[in-house]
Amino acid sequence: MGGLNYQVNLISALLEFENQRVEPILFLGDDVAIDVLERFNALDGLKIVHSQEFNRSHKNRRLLKAIVTGCDTDALAVFKVHEIDVVFEAADFYGWHFNIPTIAWIPDLQHRKLRQYFGFFAFWKREIGFRMQVYAKRHIMLSSLDAAKDFQQFYKLPNERLHVVNFSVPVRPIKFDFEVLLAKYNLPRHFFYLPNQFWQHKNHECVIKALGIAKREGKEIIVAVSGNHEDSRDPDYFPKLLSLIAAESVEDNFRVLGMIPYDDVQALMLSAAALINPSRFEGWSTTVEEAKSLGVEMLLSDINVHREQAEQNALFFEQDKPAQLAEQMITLSSISIDKRIEDMKQAAERSRTFMSLFAMKFTTVVEAAAKSL
Repeated sequence: MGGLNYQVNLISALLEFENQRVEPILFLGDDVAIDVLERFNALDGLKIVHSQEFNRSHKNRRLLKAIVTGCDTDALAVFKVHEIDVVFEAADFYGWHFNIPTIAWIPDLQHRKLRQYFGFFAFWKREIGFRMQVYAKRHIMLSSLDAAKDFQQFYKLPNERLHVVNFSVPVRPIKFDFEVLLAKYNLPRHFFYLPNQFWQHKNHECVIKALGIAKREGKEIIVAVSGNHEDSRDPDYFPKLLSLIAAESVEDNFRVLGMIPYDDVQALMLSAAALINPSRFEGWSTTVEEAKSLGVEMLLSDINVHREQAEQNALFFEQDKPAQLAEQMITLSSISIDKRIEDMKQAAERSRTFMSLFAMKFTTVVEAAAKSL
């Protein structure tokens, strides 16, 4: 889902801000899911090409051909018909001898930095994929300077083929009833919001322990938590968190909301005293980007990419020191929901600025790739 959102936001930004310099054309299989197709069909002005060559049932055959012969000739033929100048390679590989300039987007290097969270096959699947893109002389696109530094440490790519494009997310004004929202999720007027998937590296443990520390000091703090409960790499992770919640006696403080509508995510972000992201690793955080555009206060783990992304607009805590987070939550004052809603116009303007920069930087990479063949 993260990759889908990225592509939708990227294409949306290109269509709005850089349509004179680049024309995005999306290639999809005939078997694309209806909900996915609806997301792309909603982008006014996007040209979509359907071809059975991009059906999921053909993907392994095409990948094998790309690896064995050096070129996915089936995809190449379709691209040639539509006079494609540059290909954006996301979760795919078209071969070493693919003769259209290609940009490979790599979201992060988590498998290298947090090796303990990856089994043998999961690690090498990612690693081999990244190495193939490097050896195929792709233009590599990353989302942060921190990720670029890591990439150079592990893969030693020439600087002219390594690009940093900070992605952004669109923020649109929404209308919601604050009291109705609180009632819907059984929340007090003063609460914090943690909208992270329940994956190991997201480090929910720090927040749970911080709530326990605050409670033992006589402070009742509420954190609303939304996101998918399932971690395919560790199916026991969420049950372990439930056990920790019970051990810290914070069942009423750590409010698990599950998957919720996106409009409610944005409304909760606007209503919370602050957004919390305790993650051990990020390529470039979507939730931080949203909070930054909305002008929402942030409590973030002190990792390099959070410093790079949030700049001076956050308080930072060490990821394994829940006492620091507890102190920040205890001392942070309540916000004015009316002022937050009044500031939504400025938020939309900030979002447009960030989205235009996203489109401009990506288009610059496209132009550099087009000149490289």
